[in-house]
Amino acid sequence: MLQVTGVSLQYGSKKLFEDVNLKFTKGNCYGIIGANGAGKSTFLKVLSGEIEPQKGYVSLDKNERMSVLQQNQNMYDDETVLRTVMMGYKRLVEVMDEKDALYANPDFSEEDGIKAAELESEFAEMNGYDAEYQAGQLLNALEIGEEFHYLPMSELDAKQKVRVLLAQALFGDPDVLLLDEPTNNLDIKTVRWLENYLMDFENTIIIVSHNRHFLNKVCTNICDVDFGKINMYVGNYDFWYQTSQLLARQQKEQNKKAEQRAKELQEFIARFAANASKSRQATSRKKELEKLTINDFKPSLRKYPFIDFKFEREIGNDILMVESLTKKGYFENVSFTVQHDEKIGIVSDKSTTVTMLYDILTGKEQPDAGTVKWGKTVSVSYFPQNNNEYFLDCELNLVEWLSQFSSDHYEEYLRGWLGRMLFSGEEALKKAKVLSGGEKVRCMLAKMMLEGSNFLVFDEPTNHLDLESITALNNGLSHYRGCMLLTSHDQELMNTVANRIIEINETKTYDRQVTYDEYIDETT
Repeated sequence: MLQVTGVSLQYGSKKLFEDVNLKFTKGNCYGIIGANGAGKSTFLKVLSGEIEPQKGYVSLDKNERMSVLQQNQNMYDDETVLRTVMMGYKRLVEVMDEKDALYANPDFSEEDGIKAAELESEFAEMNGYDAEYQAGQLLNALEIGEEFHYLPMSELDAKQKVRVLLAQALFGDPDVLLLDEPTNNLDIKTVRWLENYLMDFENTIIIVSHNRHFLNKVCTNICDVDFGKINMYVGNYDFWYQTSQLLARQQKEQNKKAEQRAKELQEFIARFAANASKSRQATSRKKELEKLTINDFKPSLRKYPFIDFKFEREIGNDILMVESLTKKGYFENVSFTVQHDEKIGIVSDKSTTVTMLYDILTGKEQPDAGTVKWGKTVSVSYFPQNNNEYFLDCELNLVEWLSQFSSDHYEEYLRGWLGRMLFSGEEALKKAKVLSGGEKVRCMLAKMMLEGSNFLVFDEPTNHLDLESITALNNGLSHYRGCMLLTSHDQELMNTVANRIIEINETKTYDRQVTYDEYIDETT
């Protein structure tokens, strides 16, 4: 069991945690969530011992082993891939190296023989004789083939290194497993394998992730980092979200009723305190008022943007017809027709294929062959995966930036749209060129909402967004009544929004009216 007792951590005037007390037990998977900057990854580092808290301590039961998903992709460049995986079990590798050194000693003594026997016994207890086989199996499952196993890590690309480090964390069935964004750079097939692996894992798992589908699938508990506290809830992410929203509404309603009652009592006291016949009642009301406590309800530090796409012009019968569309090196003879109420998920083995398709559909690129025909009543808004053209070297502030896409240039009107996307007060006067990745995405979403189009095209809209913004986007797209083409690595978004899936690759095409989960089940 991993236990956190009275842990407090503060950087300067910023208090991350105060008096945190938690127990992480065997057989459970804990998702760590919280607003950006709340300290989720820092808390994992406290658990692993990488960061020492100013107060309190973290304890792990004797003889239990902790494994951590390493974030530095280059720290094992001098090691082979297979050995890097086995280094996840530090003691096993130490024993292996020590006994190999003994056997390599030309002056092998009786004392060395006794020591070697002890090491062999310990090695067997750690299942060391199957270590290479188990490491290889993990690598194969994570699509690192045997041709890579004895290569140095330095010869692998970044995506391959991420998979090797994940295999390292999983290796040897650790008692406590700490994973920080484990699904990054994994395709859907590998994510599904990891989900199944973790659901069968019998020890303790603690995860930080922005992947809601993943959290819902594997988590038994959610730890919410907010206001310097970490509160634990039983259930997955969706259960936590629904519960937290309900509790917030109930608390506000209770406060509202208490405030109304306080006002009534104050008015009665003020009116009748000097009236002898009413003095007893006034005194009674005063005592009630003193006992009445109005909870100091704090809105969460996490903030949800308001995303709601509306359009005025209804879409006609002719929407979009694509016939025999071809672009050399990307796709060939792609044909489909968009009907009313269709929100189509577009998927491909290569993200560049989808981007090229969207660029052709929106007129940014020309096909080598084929036609694209939009209906006369259709208005299109496009969210490109690369938005640099909108922000690079842009000297405009955000009010001025958004004004470019609006027929109404009144500052308060534009500030209203920016406020929806969490740019209030001075934030709305930031230069567009200095925005973070997530801020740029929120600006693009504000632009698209303001345009009021009845057909939306999204190429990876969740990139750079936090969980709160992804949840808000998911809700907005689910409620949208127009047509849509959508591509995203966020499985929850794809599964809850898309009602038709089209897969486009050089050699195959898939097109069915199914959910994303149904498509995955059929194709993996």
